[in-house]
Amino acid sequence: MRREHPIAVLGPEAEGVGGGGAAAGAVAVAHPNIALIKYWGKRDERLVLPVSDSLSMTLDVFPTTTGVRLKAGAGPDEVTFNGVSASGEALRRITGFLDLVRERAGRDARAVVETRNTVPTGAGLASSASGFAALAVAAATAYGLRWEPRELSRLARRGSGSASRSLFGGFVQWHSAAEAATVEEADAASYAEPVAAAAGLDPALVVAVVNAGPKEVSSRAAMRQTVATSPLFGPWAASSGEDLTAMRAALVRGDLEAVGEIAERNALGMHATMLAARPAVRYLSPATVTVLDRVLQLRRAGVAAYATMDAGPNVKVLCRRADAARVADALGAVVGASSVVVAGPGPGARLLDGGDS
Repeated sequence: MRREHPIAVLGPEAEGVGGGGAAAGAVAVAHPNIALIKYWGKRDERLVLPVSDSLSMTLDVFPTTTGVRLKAGAGPDEVTFNGVSASGEALRRITGFLDLVRERAGRDARAVVETRNTVPTGAGLASSASGFAALAVAAATAYGLRWEPRELSRLARRGSGSASRSLFGGFVQWHSAAEAATVEEADAASYAEPVAAAAGLDPALVVAVVNAGPKEVSSRAAMRQTVATSPLFGPWAASSGEDLTAMRAALVRGDLEAVGEIAERNALGMHATMLAARPAVRYLSPATVTVLDRVLQLRRAGVAAYATMDAGPNVKVLCRRADAARVADALGAVVGASSVVVAGPGPGARLLDGGDS
């Protein structure tokens, strides 16, 4: 059985990882997170610095497992997703991320990366968050870097902004560092960390997969277009900071209804900024709207159920764990029972035994 290591203990000293300055290889696992206060908009594309803070819940479903093994000989990096060789933009993003790790480690060895995803890729279900969080842990270990979680979060951010949050379990806030005087200061101060929540909150997130296929417009392209052209983006970003402050307070006092109300208005506001972009970006499908209507019906029936959506058509519904089965049945009547997944708060990224992936 593979043993797991907390992400605070990385580098050659970690059990099961070879010495000599860098591990021969390492395997890590991470879970996706769903933002309740959304990350939408960058103020620096290269460093992936967000316009505003965000807050998420890491899930206990859809893990990504990634192995990184250093190559002994020459040749380019090799990357596979679920057994298929990566190419194009996906390969470019992975090799670019490995270049960042190599730069920090002072090494130029190429790597073999093998990733197994259990979440549909590119469908607005945070596959990039779990993917780059797992890659950050595995690659840092394989190249012999010894970093604390904050530094790993900063590294994961460079691959995918939301990956900075998947380094941690439960509720997590990603700091935008918008108050930093320079971009260098912002780079150092933009990381994620866990957020306290009342022990009795006991939330569930019911995921209704309306469409598991890849999106026609990537999140990166949609985000860029929204920031550049939507007249609603500035007001939404300002109100999002107020939403985050209110949600942190609601989490501490264990007020699930308040958490849900804030999350739903924040998500609908984000989609409104996209619809106001020029030209508009629309992810919400007719089936999405039907699911949203069903969530309203649940609330009218006395069930505390609140919707949130990322950049995609799929709907996630926050509710009490005790109500999750009823919510799942209601959503399953719209999208089919096999397209509904019930999730709870999940763990942070973790290192499995080092060795070949």
